[in-house]
Amino acid sequence: MTAESDKLLETPAKAIVQSSGLSALLHPRVLTMLFFGFSAGIPILLIFSSLSLWLGEAGVERKAVTFFSWAALGYSFKFIWAPLVDQLPLPYLTARFGRRRAWLLLSQFAVVAAILLMASVDPAGAGQSLTVMALGAVLLGFSSATQDIVIDAYRIESAPVDLQAMMASTYIAGYRIGMVVAGAGALFLADFLGSTKGAYSYGAWQMTYAAMALTMLVGVLTTLRIDEPTAVQRHVDGAQLSNGENARMLLVFALSVAAFISAFILVGHQTSGIKNWLGAGPLLGLLLEVIRLLSAVAVAFGAGYTLVRAGVAPSAVAQQTWLAPVRDFFSRYGMRTAWLVLSLIGLYRISDIVLGVISNVFYQDLGFTKPEIATAVKTYGVLIGIAGSVLGGLVASRYGVMRTLMWGAILSALTNLAFVALAMAGHDLSLMYAVVSADNLAAGFASAAFVAFLSSLTNVQFTAVQYAIFSSLMTLLPKTLGGYAGGIVDTINYPGFFIFTTLIGLPVIWLVYLAGRRLHPGS
Repeated sequence: MTAESDKLLETPAKAIVQSSGLSALLHPRVLTMLFFGFSAGIPILLIFSSLSLWLGEAGVERKAVTFFSWAALGYSFKFIWAPLVDQLPLPYLTARFGRRRAWLLLSQFAVVAAILLMASVDPAGAGQSLTVMALGAVLLGFSSATQDIVIDAYRIESAPVDLQAMMASTYIAGYRIGMVVAGAGALFLADFLGSTKGAYSYGAWQMTYAAMALTMLVGVLTTLRIDEPTAVQRHVDGAQLSNGENARMLLVFALSVAAFISAFILVGHQTSGIKNWLGAGPLLGLLLEVIRLLSAVAVAFGAGYTLVRAGVAPSAVAQQTWLAPVRDFFSRYGMRTAWLVLSLIGLYRISDIVLGVISNVFYQDLGFTKPEIATAVKTYGVLIGIAGSVLGGLVASRYGVMRTLMWGAILSALTNLAFVALAMAGHDLSLMYAVVSADNLAAGFASAAFVAFLSSLTNVQFTAVQYAIFSSLMTLLPKTLGGYAGGIVDTINYPGFFIFTTLIGLPVIWLVYLAGRRLHPGS
């Protein structure tokens, strides 16, 4: 490791100390991130927990409910189109609002459209209702991930370094508030409007999701109110990209996505036949789905490479857009250390994400009502998570990022065992609060350390793209595995599942230890 890399690993903790004053907190740019955080926090639970409860009340079988978590895989692949968002202009919108604000408005209106599309479909209906619901959820994941890309870029470009830590803090606070609204707020509203586990009402959920779409006006109005940040347009070999080059890059991306979808469907037909022939259980089914996903990704990258080689898009532009950030990372850390770090990033959150996919269904199966779940998990739990994040940040600044990362990995795995006790106890509200406390405190603590770790790995020349790569990799495998959570529970029951989520978190502890020895951080 170089001295430069050691300095990068120290930066997050130092920045927090330097920008912790009240004047920084009240800075207009810092306050802006509170509203953008709220806008970013609304969509995620409308794909995960709130949607899972809606589908559960509608009578959709458990394993189908957890498959819907795959709709959020857009967050795991956003690094692919992040470079395009970073440089491609939008007709009329870019000229009228600027590059960042144009993409923000487009993504925010797409989020609203996706939520309204989901609201227009009754999952208990016949025909293609679940397919349309899945389409809306995928659109919501894609558009929300795009909004995240632009907000990250706006945050970096709109304020000096000494404000970045406070902007990140207010963004997280706003994000948590958005999660409370889309989580607890949605559950309370659906219950108030008359939908319960035993008396499902589509109209109640329809009005609830319409109300969630309305809350996105906070982000839209913020975008209209702010100024476009001053930033230098991306250049390739000293020349600004022309409209033709931009269009050709977009064409390569669109055709690669089409290749991915086609391969995913085609390979899916083959894996379905294999699963039916073998009578595959959830674990073998997961293996086949991983093969399916990797095959589709390989076809997509092969299509993109072939198109660039054929001259559809300039090779220099494609390399600067997609390859330069990756080459920079491997050149700075070396091949062995880089792969170790990427493995750690891909696995660090696996315990809590896989468990989180089915946690609300678990509470519902134990007989907890929506108001009880909303109060304990979506309100109290979020506040405990914020406390855990603050604690993690303080510990990281005092004892170092890697040591805090290790404690976070241990806590994330071991606190999953608390769910075993709750599964055996049944409907016990006091024990539920204890489990929620342990789970959210550990998750918040680990998340704070992990964000600091990811930030330390990023080169300022490729901040938006590299951070998109890291955050995408962070959720890819956990969300893929999470899609099979319902099937795993059907096979080994809830106690076995929670023990399983603990065991898959144990290798992360070893990876943190190895990464700490390789990186030798100075904090």
